[in-house]
Amino acid sequence: MQLVTRRPAWQRRGDRFRHPAQMIAVGFATAITIGTGLLSLPWATRSGHRTELVDALFTATSAVCVTGLITVDTGTYWSGFGQAVILLLIQVGGLGIMTLATLFTVLLSRRLGLRARFLAQAETKSLNLSDVRGVVRRIVLFSLVSEVVVAVLLTIRFATAYQQPFGSALYEGVFHAISAFNNAGFSTHSDSLMGYVTDPWITLTVAAAVILGGLGFPVVFELARTWRRPSFWSVTTRITVVLTAALLLLGTLVFTLAEYSNPKTFGTLDGPQKLLAGFFASAMTRTAGFNSVDIGAMRPESLLASDVLMFIGGGSAGTAGGIKVTTFGLLAFVLWSEMRGETQVNVGHRRIPASNQRQALAVVLLSAGAVAMATFALLAITPYRLDAVLFEVVSAFGTVGLSTGITGDLPPQADVLLVVLMFAGRIGPLTLASALALRDRNRRYELPEERTIVG
Repeated sequence: MQLVTRRPAWQRRGDRFRHPAQMIAVGFATAITIGTGLLSLPWATRSGHRTELVDALFTATSAVCVTGLITVDTGTYWSGFGQAVILLLIQVGGLGIMTLATLFTVLLSRRLGLRARFLAQAETKSLNLSDVRGVVRRIVLFSLVSEVVVAVLLTIRFATAYQQPFGSALYEGVFHAISAFNNAGFSTHSDSLMGYVTDPWITLTVAAAVILGGLGFPVVFELARTWRRPSFWSVTTRITVVLTAALLLLGTLVFTLAEYSNPKTFGTLDGPQKLLAGFFASAMTRTAGFNSVDIGAMRPESLLASDVLMFIGGGSAGTAGGIKVTTFGLLAFVLWSEMRGETQVNVGHRRIPASNQRQALAVVLLSAGAVAMATFALLAITPYRLDAVLFEVVSAFGTVGLSTGITGDLPPQADVLLVVLMFAGRIGPLTLASALALRDRNRRYELPEERTIVG
């Protein structure tokens, strides 16, 4: 008779976290916890006083989840140490906990275990498990090079056009470069980038960094290889590129027309400046969080358009949030196929599997449900109107960071709710749901089929 040895309790608990989705959730939660502790230290603030726990938690979550919503002003409240912590959290959140962990594993041991590869694959959305090591290296290199280029361009502009001392210009250039590429939206200025609304050097550089970081690393790498041969692009790249361009153009037109005569936003600008401000607003709603005009002074139609764009977000496996353009595009093709009476969903010359369609539907329904419940809760505990509350909720869930100006005046329970939304929006509704499941459950039988009435 063979004896069965019972494993220690810590090993049994560790089995619960073998799923990559669970590890990603735990990794982000750990980074937020560490960031909250560092920002709670007295020397993290300019005043030397300890920050309230809710404010430290909110800022750490916003930084790790690359959102940009703030309850205290970044430039005046936090000390140099506090701002350095925020930048580090942004970088960690942008690259991804599992990506950094995989990089360190490669550097230290020169070997990558199977479990580590699965974890990195889940974070980077790499389709080839054997290429995870190379993917992680390219992600880190691409991110750092992009941030350096953007930092140099911004530093030159700050130093030459605005007569800032070189040290100050360099600091602002680096801070905004990291914040922009990672779609975080944190700024050292109390009014974000409103002082540069007519400066194409600053606004277009920041917008380019936001778009590049939000496309998604797999798409960027594929474009680098096959940009001259669109026929070789994958379905993901085609949907991402086409929808990104379409949404940027549509958003620019909507914002420019809606705010054209608004004296509090675009009204005082000339024609080209209005177009520049409209493009910048459209690019920032792709989950960046910078603003060149007062968001709270925008017209209701602009706020609604922002809600839609923020909810859709940017590309998969990048620094952007939202449900992702690939999810939105896939559901659009599902709708188109259903309207045409086709039994399969085809994109170009490729058939989309049913599992992908279910995943897209689950992400949208979970996201819409989270936004609806959070909006209802905030309306119940705050005195603000629906358009402002909905904007704040979508901005938090989409990890955007734009605000109509109510974030700093929200009660602590509302701040905690937004923290939960930012966390869920960063790791993804479907990832969060799978992380909560202790094990997969597969049915070993099929039930009789019965069609229901739809509509």
